[in-house]
Amino acid sequence: MKKRGIYEVIANDKIAKDVHKMILKGDTSYITFPGQFINIKIDDLYLRRPISICDYDKETITIIFKVVGHGTEKMAEMKKGTKLDILTGLGNGFNKTRSGKSPLLVGGGVGTPPMYRLCKELIDEGKSPIVVLGFNSKEDVFFEDEFKKLGAEVYISTVDGSYGTKGFVTDVIKDLDNYTYHYACGPLPMLKALYNTAEGDGEYSFEERMGCGFGACMGCTVRVKDGFKRVCKDGPVLKKEEIVW
Repeated sequence: MKKRGIYEVIANDKIAKDVHKMILKGDTSYITFPGQFINIKIDDLYLRRPISICDYDKETITIIFKVVGHGTEKMAEMKKGTKLDILTGLGNGFNKTRSGKSPLLVGGGVGTPPMYRLCKELIDEGKSPIVVLGFNSKEDVFFEDEFKKLGAEVYISTVDGSYGTKGFVTDVIKDLDNYTYHYACGPLPMLKALYNTAEGDGEYSFEERMGCGFGACMGCTVRVKDGFKRVCKDGPVLKKEEIVW
């Protein structure tokens, strides 16, 4: 169920190359699963901007975004005290009941943030997550220490080899065989490569252009094995076994 409200920016800090961490104060009662997202209205832009939730508590929502266009450029410039019209409670998140004892969490670039809340909740349940994060280079890396502070086993890959394992997340995962399930969020090429590399079942969070963000416009519809689903409402998380490439 979605909820529209006014939220206040209480922090907006750059944490990596073109990457910002923003903390918003407001009602979080409609956020129920890790992997959900919010949809932000930005002045002078027609469509809202969907951003994954990194973390939340009773009063705040933490999001992480990369500056890639006009909307995120405006967001990067927002000062403390800015008020925003936001839809929350959007999307279906990850199913933790399928995780097993040692789930694998894979984040690519700005697909990393929703993995953080998922990791936190799994550890609170007594699980032992293995986290693999992929970036282009060392200057793009963020949240490695935050995952380690939760108690997760963390691996980093960079395409240029400037930090961690040289290559892609799949170059790390091919040497791992002790995970019970896997969760992932990131760009489509990463998800497809992971689909062909990771063993066993899993859940993938898809990035897709959205119009409304809550299933009315049908603009983010994708094909699955038994028909079609809307990424914003039926996803963004899809089970590995239902994905059609």
